[in-house]
Amino acid sequence: MTDDLHTLRDAIAEVDRSLLELLRRRLDLAAEVGRLKAAAGVPVVVRDVEDRILTRARQYAERCGVSGDAMEAIFQAIIRGSVERQHRVGVALRTERGGRVLIVGGAGAMGTWLHDFLGLVGHHVDLLDTAWAGLPPVTGRYSAIAEVPDLGVYDHIVVSVPLGAAPAALAELVARRPAATVVEIASIKAHLGDALDRARAAGVRVSALHPMFGPGKSPYEPLTFVLACQGDPDDERARIEALLRHPYTNVICLPFLHHDRLMGWLLGLAHFSSMLFGVALTRAGLPSSELHACASTTFRRQASTALSVLSEDPDLYLDIQRLNPHRAEVYAAVRTALGDLVGMIDAGDVERFRAAMSTARRAVDAEDTQG
Repeated sequence: MTDDLHTLRDAIAEVDRSLLELLRRRLDLAAEVGRLKAAAGVPVVVRDVEDRILTRARQYAERCGVSGDAMEAIFQAIIRGSVERQHRVGVALRTERGGRVLIVGGAGAMGTWLHDFLGLVGHHVDLLDTAWAGLPPVTGRYSAIAEVPDLGVYDHIVVSVPLGAAPAALAELVARRPAATVVEIASIKAHLGDALDRARAAGVRVSALHPMFGPGKSPYEPLTFVLACQGDPDDERARIEALLRHPYTNVICLPFLHHDRLMGWLLGLAHFSSMLFGVALTRAGLPSSELHACASTTFRRQASTALSVLSEDPDLYLDIQRLNPHRAEVYAAVRTALGDLVGMIDAGDVERFRAAMSTARRAVDAEDTQG
């Protein structure tokens, strides 16, 4: 048996080498496609082409003795690699058509991500952050707005600072009357109201953008940005799309005043439930090693989600809760839902419990079309 296993593993290794060589050739072809697309200024991602590739993969799955989901996942990874290769080879050509961007808060985690991302898009990016005060000067890196020789050279100025510092950062920029579009990326917007009003009065254009991901996100996965529109959505989208020229960018426009209520549920509730899960476990009196050794699939998934929240900056996550003016609505719903569930369970009310589970499932299911 041992000899047979070695023979089979050697055969698999040989097939793997052949597959890797075929992948190299495929990515080289993708690079040529990327050069042509960049020269012509056409999008890297063509959804119809991707859908045809994935359909072929699913149809071939049975011949390989695996599920359609498994085969689709393999080819989704190959497509992502091809998109990355196409995008990278076109950076030089896109740079010729790129703009100038200044990132305020460029030393932070999100500022660093934006620097890399916007460079891939084709922009020339400079950075500003008070963390560099007192350090030797570096071209394109500043520690204060007063050090920037000419704000007029920039097409966009992105404000990527802590939530509590955002109003002051915007006020300082507005005082300089930049011609560039200022883009703030705060997770909560209500506390910026006065600063945004002053910007409009001064004739400074400010876009209220919200990346729906953190700085660990790969730029070659779908990137959702919510644009909280203060005026004409088409005009605001056009200004932002000039900045976010990337194959996986998805910009969703919604009214400015609706943003924080939506985030109360998308961020506030999601973060709060993860924090509640972790804080409740501290009262269990059970060692985490024992919990994980005996963990169910459900617990592991929930723990993984909770850990992703509990490992983040606590100051940021406190501000996301504290600064949201709609948090009371969310907390009231949590208290009511907890009381209702406890009451059904204590009473053994099967019908109400089933109905509650069904209603909750529809609320969570992305495919549900009701409501």
